[in-house]
Amino acid sequence: MKSISVITVTYNAAHTLERTLKSVREQTYPHIEHLIVDGESKDNTVALIRQYAHEKMVWVSETDKGLYDAMNKAAGLASGDYLCFLNAGDTFFAPDSVEKMMHTVEPENAPDIIYGETAIVDERGVFLSMRRLKAPEILTWKSFQQGMVVCHQAFIVKKELFEPYDLSYRFSSDFDWCIRMMKKASLIHNTRLTLINYLNEGMTTTNRKASLKERYRIMTNHYGALSTFLHHLWFVVRTVF
Repeated sequence: MKSISVITVTYNAAHTLERTLKSVREQTYPHIEHLIVDGESKDNTVALIRQYAHEKMVWVSETDKGLYDAMNKAAGLASGDYLCFLNAGDTFFAPDSVEKMMHTVEPENAPDIIYGETAIVDERGVFLSMRRLKAPEILTWKSFQQGMVVCHQAFIVKKELFEPYDLSYRFSSDFDWCIRMMKKASLIHNTRLTLINYLNEGMTTTNRKASLKERYRIMTNHYGALSTFLHHLWFVVRTVF
């Protein structure tokens, strides 16, 4: 059976991390490790990590250059066949989610990327809705012209495919990374399962604007200026009508 490394990057995440630690520890799939890279949190984050530590957890707490630098560091520590990036506050949809996901994969024809759907939950873990953008039946690198149609957390990549996140993007490097991974992939597998509960926190308005500007730049880089402009024109029309 293929193994999976679940990666959680933290900084002062004590108020949301516990639910994530519990979710990973409760997974029924046996071939799973939990990697936590903490940026020297000043709150109770490290104490929580120590409290939930187990033989399949690897963690470090040290300074880094931000979220995506920590993700790159974590990927270098991973020993699993696949990488899953699960933020503090996010959880797997159910205790058997990883097991069900991996049972949809043929070991002799293991895909480069595995993906599924995402549910949105509140701070108590109560279901609010499914994610607005539904995962397409067939996913390709061109699918992200419509936006990030698969949530980063529900986008699981074979470790040997991994390339580092581009640190020149502060807010949307995951968007660029997913496109680059799909460009490299030979086989992308749709599990047709809801895999992740995503915590509905939202970014500040300032970060949201900066993120959207980065995404526009990323789309221009991958899809060209004219195509990106026309797609954004369509986004405006779709929103209005």
